[in-house]
Amino acid sequence: MTPMVHLLLLPLLFSIAGGKDLEEKKGPFENTMLDVPEGTPVPYPMHQFQVTHPGVNNFRLSGEGREKIKISRDGWLYLEKSLDWSQEEHYTIMVEALADDEVVEGPISVIINVLDVNNNAPYFNQTDYTAVVRENKAAGVPFTRVFALDQDDPKTPNARLSYSLVSQIPNKQHTLLFQINPNTGEISTTEEGERMLKAREGIKYGRGEDQSIETLKTKFDEYCPGNNPQSIPYEANPFFTCVERAEMRRRNADPLEDPDYTLIVRVQDLGGESENALSGNARVHIVVQQNLWFSPGPIIVKENLLGNYPMVIAKVQSNDPDAIYSLVQKERELKFPFQITEDGEILLTEPLDREDKNMYILVVFAKDNNDQELEEPLEIQVIVGDVNDNAPMCEKEESVFEVQENEPVGSLVGKLLAHDIDDAETLNAQLTYTILSQNPPTTPIVFSIDAASGEIRALRSLQRKEEQAYHLSTVGISLCLCLRRLIGSSLIEFHISSGNDGNVFAVETDGKGVGHLVIAKPLDYESSKDYKLQIDARNPEPLMKNLEYGRESTAFVSVSVTDVDEAPEFSLDILDVTVPENTTKGSVLLTVEAKDPEGKEIGFKLDGDTRGWLEIDAATGEIKTKDNLDRETLETFEVTVTAFEKENPEKSSERVVSVRLLDVNDNIPRLIEKQAFICVKKPEPVIIKAQDGDSEPFSKPFTFTFAHGKKTPNWDLKPIDDTAAILTLKKIPTEDKTFTLPINIKDKAGMGVTQSFEVRVCNCTELGYCYVAPADRSSRLGMGPTIGILAGTLGFCVVVFIVVIKRVNKGGKRKTLTEEEERERNVMM
Repeated sequence: MTPMVHLLLLPLLFSIAGGKDLEEKKGPFENTMLDVPEGTPVPYPMHQFQVTHPGVNNFRLSGEGREKIKISRDGWLYLEKSLDWSQEEHYTIMVEALADDEVVEGPISVIINVLDVNNNAPYFNQTDYTAVVRENKAAGVPFTRVFALDQDDPKTPNARLSYSLVSQIPNKQHTLLFQINPNTGEISTTEEGERMLKAREGIKYGRGEDQSIETLKTKFDEYCPGNNPQSIPYEANPFFTCVERAEMRRRNADPLEDPDYTLIVRVQDLGGESENALSGNARVHIVVQQNLWFSPGPIIVKENLLGNYPMVIAKVQSNDPDAIYSLVQKERELKFPFQITEDGEILLTEPLDREDKNMYILVVFAKDNNDQELEEPLEIQVIVGDVNDNAPMCEKEESVFEVQENEPVGSLVGKLLAHDIDDAETLNAQLTYTILSQNPPTTPIVFSIDAASGEIRALRSLQRKEEQAYHLSTVGISLCLCLRRLIGSSLIEFHISSGNDGNVFAVETDGKGVGHLVIAKPLDYESSKDYKLQIDARNPEPLMKNLEYGRESTAFVSVSVTDVDEAPEFSLDILDVTVPENTTKGSVLLTVEAKDPEGKEIGFKLDGDTRGWLEIDAATGEIKTKDNLDRETLETFEVTVTAFEKENPEKSSERVVSVRLLDVNDNIPRLIEKQAFICVKKPEPVIIKAQDGDSEPFSKPFTFTFAHGKKTPNWDLKPIDDTAAILTLKKIPTEDKTFTLPINIKDKAGMGVTQSFEVRVCNCTELGYCYVAPADRSSRLGMGPTIGILAGTLGFCVVVFIVVIKRVNKGGKRKTLTEEEERERNVMM
């Protein structure tokens, strides 16, 4: 459609769009900003300018997007072509009002913002991913990651991506063994996966052990000692060939061709929260590998064990056959009777004594030659087993008990306390008590002892007038001497019988009839403002029959708690948050919660944000982003949140919030140098280097190719390491020439753009710089410059000749020039 036809159809199209809407789109002739959704059908009227100059009969545009944006003679600004946000986010054009061809108003600027609509589905940077995971991989710890892109506006929900796991193949037990982080795409095992993932069965090899077929034959003979290769060769033995095939399949497992599990993962835009969200899918092929690195503990070693030392008590094996093992103790003890060999055997260097130490915790490291850890450190418990090597002992050489006279038969006199330092959970520490003798002797004896507990009881009612004291000799495996004394009870105990809610108070006694009321737990005015305690004084021994405690044995104590203004209290002590660096401005990262014990109104403030990335809602505690986050600028940082009483800001509490930014692929590899030269006589390859601000997996290794993957007969481009490529000139040009080569550089995630690299091919000096020969300079002058130089030279000669002739004539008959004229002539020449 020609512009003339457009102008003729505009009034009709505008009237169809609606007269009222068109009126609303009119405005004075001044700077204007317009918002237009991408993909809007054309022609689309955006705005009509109203001018005050009476002679205006046309308008003129200049600036960006003039092939898509037009203006009619009556001032209607309209779209000629649909706009695409992914191509341009905004256009700036200048508008002038004309009277015929003369500018009478303007220019003014018009900014047209292209609004993104969700017209791009997210897509993964790979359709198939491969990954390896070991058995017993800790749940929640990522072992691989998928990554998706969306060409919509990253500042809008249209590009806010959410990852999910669609299915797991196989899933025979209907239990998901894997999970995916919806925000980062990181894949990890579930708790069930940590327990249930099993690798294919295979042969285990020791440190430095050759994994050849001959070694496999030797191990096969160890597993099957009856095998005779003379009677049945290995190649003809179906059992051996089965083991060999299984071992080769395990060693050469290709996640893409022969995975143990395949995950179908999905990515959705709009955060996956809308039924209108667009999506993409990918597959993750996973192979499960054996985990040879596991703790063999707990290990039980009998104390005082006989044998040759050092002796092997356990063995560990790293997944890396070249690992270097080291062993340390977790506790800081002077004695550490353990060692480890280069093959991972843990040695005990001397006998152990359970009564000295009943358990050791060993920490085993597996490192490479550069002292870098190859595995997570292992903790191994060594439990020292008990043997009966200690005799029992009484806690006191002589025990004294007191008892009231006239106690009923069977009343408890006391309990003999004895112990054995052998293991209390074994028979080695079980004691048996027996009374050997009683002095003065009686028939029958007055006391009995419980063989298991050591409790001594009276077999008849005791009278002080008969005997004031008895001496007993007992045995509890070994002999204990005990003294029994018969006197009245004078001890007093104090008990809080009521009012002590929460057991806040306690009574301590000195054994002389004095009790001290003490605070056993912190007081809280908000929980209870006062207490009324009932305290009873009691004898430890029962009263005689028909004797009861009276009011004089009870006291009441009133305690009033004074209020103290306390600072606000946070609900959590540790505040950590992890977010992607492309989190949209205005997103809530965390809501901190605090309250004041007295119920006073509190506020929040945030300090320590040196980059100005965050802000906090003073009333709610919501921490939001107020600017774009950038992991390449700062990966982790801390801010301090203060909760304070609004009426008394000095009453405040602080918590540190730790923020960690997750990397997203927001940087592309860029050339470090964009120019180079090659000497024709001695052409040397050019090293091209690039750098990327992102980290793994969005950075190196880079791929270097010519644009669109095309090959060129003159140049060759090959990578030499993760960040560089070598550019080689294959065909020498016939003249000095500068080549502009389009080179596409992509990161590991497949993101990158085509960049220009200039190479000048030239003759060089001895020092290696380009030069241009003198003959070349003269030959490059065209015919026009050459004629001009000749004409100028001839003109100069004519001027000099005229001057000389005039001076000669002026001198009359003088045949020679004066000295001054001679000097002037020489200068002109």
